[in-house]
Amino acid sequence: MSLSDLKPPKQGEWVEFADDRRRLLLYGGPVTDPLGTLAGEGWDDFELLSTPRALSDAAGLGEAAARTHLVPEGGVPEAAAAIVDDISSERLVAFGGGRVIDSAKAVAAVRSVEVAAMPTTLSGAPMTAIHRLPEGRGADAGVRPTLVIAYADEMTSAPEPQLRATAMNALAHGADSLYTPLADETSREAGLRGAEMIARALDRQPARRDRSALALGALLCGIAVDRAGIALHHVLGQTIVRVLEIPHAETYAALLPHTMEAMRGRAPEQMTALAAALGTDVDGLQERIADLAGHRHLGELGADRGRIDEVIDVAIARPELEHMTPGEVGRSDLAAILQAAW
Repeated sequence: MSLSDLKPPKQGEWVEFADDRRRLLLYGGPVTDPLGTLAGEGWDDFELLSTPRALSDAAGLGEAAARTHLVPEGGVPEAAAAIVDDISSERLVAFGGGRVIDSAKAVAAVRSVEVAAMPTTLSGAPMTAIHRLPEGRGADAGVRPTLVIAYADEMTSAPEPQLRATAMNALAHGADSLYTPLADETSREAGLRGAEMIARALDRQPARRDRSALALGALLCGIAVDRAGIALHHVLGQTIVRVLEIPHAETYAALLPHTMEAMRGRAPEQMTALAAALGTDVDGLQERIADLAGHRHLGELGADRGRIDEVIDVAIARPELEHMTPGEVGRSDLAAILQAAW
């Protein structure tokens, strides 16, 4: 099946997609026979990375794994460093959210092993080779999961406020990748189709929401950012999270209306296309994203306004601003976005 033919699965059905980077299987429903699905893909022998919370929904994965490694709290570099020397298998299965999957990718990059991802959130981690490395370790390149087995109900099981935040994180992957120099027809199609699916799903009440469409939209946006890379939005979002130590998805949700507004004059064609995918025109893009996000603000997350200059100092030094974002981005541009997001 080609990317253009990929549609959300109906309840109880699978859809499959494969390209030169990964094989994706998405199920329209809850976690169902993950061991059988892994075995059908030739994954009989593996070690598992997960968390106690995720394992409660893992349908026997922990018992079947050669070893189970619980990913500790904290950042990916620290969490991966705590596990990396305990790995003995050539295959890792990551069952959890973005932190768990990124930790598996970080370990795999150092140990040269293969990863299968089973996401429990809308994180883009299962679709990309973007991740940090274990603290104190190096690697030649990032690792992308070669197999992704996704269950729509599991990916969309978070409470509504958190679900909207993680959905905005997913939307940001598709949106930010539209205008990088690496963007191509495939990445833009994935990003725009993903954005449309996310918005339409969130427009419906939770009880009537198409959870398969929301999950697939997030996965498509992950494909987009994996191909085209990150720019302004992710530079600011990642920097704020690391410097101010506030929640990742909620930070992205608070920033996204303002970073996309800042891109209107820099990438007008792509922002017009994004607005159309979200069901509005470019003049209404900022408000549309804010509505989808639930009108969030950085100040509500405990962000310290007095450290804006520190955030700008770190962000302005990142090469993605110069090489991946259209136009020049100066300190005043970043300050204006941050002030608006507060």
